[in-house]
Amino acid sequence: MSLGLLWWFLRHANLADVWDQVRRANALFLLLGLLFVVATYWARAVRWQHMLTPIGPTLFRSTFRATMIGFAALGVLPARAGDVLRPYLLARQEGLSVTATMATIVMERVLDLVAVLLLLSVYVFGFADQDTMSARALRSIEVSAAIAAGIAAVLLVLLWTLASHPERIGTLTLSATRILPAAVGRRLAYLASRFSSGLVVTRRPREFVLTALWSLPIWLLGAGEIWAVTRAFGMALPFPGSFLIQALLVIGVAVPTPGGVGSFHEAYRFGMTSFFGAPNAGAVAAAIMVHALSFGPVILAGLLFMAQDGLTIGRLRSLAESDAARGAVTNS
Repeated sequence: MSLGLLWWFLRHANLADVWDQVRRANALFLLLGLLFVVATYWARAVRWQHMLTPIGPTLFRSTFRATMIGFAALGVLPARAGDVLRPYLLARQEGLSVTATMATIVMERVLDLVAVLLLLSVYVFGFADQDTMSARALRSIEVSAAIAAGIAAVLLVLLWTLASHPERIGTLTLSATRILPAAVGRRLAYLASRFSSGLVVTRRPREFVLTALWSLPIWLLGAGEIWAVTRAFGMALPFPGSFLIQALLVIGVAVPTPGGVGSFHEAYRFGMTSFFGAPNAGAVAAAIMVHALSFGPVILAGLLFMAQDGLTIGRLRSLAESDAARGAVTNS
């Protein structure tokens, strides 16, 4: 799939022009983009540590290392294996419940969606240039954002409900599994209760607000990387415009390929050429660089931390493919 998406991305590109764009890119803006990337992962680790507070104490060092290894796995392994491996590795290192720790990843993704949609709304309703964007395109973005916002609201309510009554969730699950063997039903009910306990931060207003607020700087930093790299290639992109490109990239990385290869690139190229009038060669070159900065540093750091912990890509792949991480949940 990745090769097909890359072919689609490059199908109209003049590779000589693309290479020329890369050679002439502004190094200072690229460096600024790299700094934004580093700050993004630092902020992600801080937010995750706040989410984990009700479950148990964690060291920032451990949280940061697990974050980098998990996102490195997202960049090199398919099926979003990093979203399973990241909480599994941290829980085992810090002595936390694996099931409850995995629940924080679900909450993290919902908060990410809310933050991306909020920033997209800021652009669409406050900064979108209707002289350069057709009414039809603007309307399609508004409708898509409204649908996604509705889904995000439902997910937030569901998370709060799960967190508010962990015992009831376990009882309800037990009732729903009457057709299963008694031991299996009890185990599923126990896991459901532990999973909901990982969402307990939603019942603590101060911690939840602090966690939610951290989502905005994370995605503002991500938008900063997009803006800086785009400027490095001499293309006009107002900073709020990066909120739109960022939303498109979120869709791109949702495609189940390692690191969103191909789909990420095409999402950026499509957004820049369709909504901001960028030349195709410049958009292709910048897309390659945005992807390289978004995934390259975290993969390198993740590999370093993995080597220090005696882990390898093969070991992580085995964990993901054999469901060892998932199976460990049954012991937590």
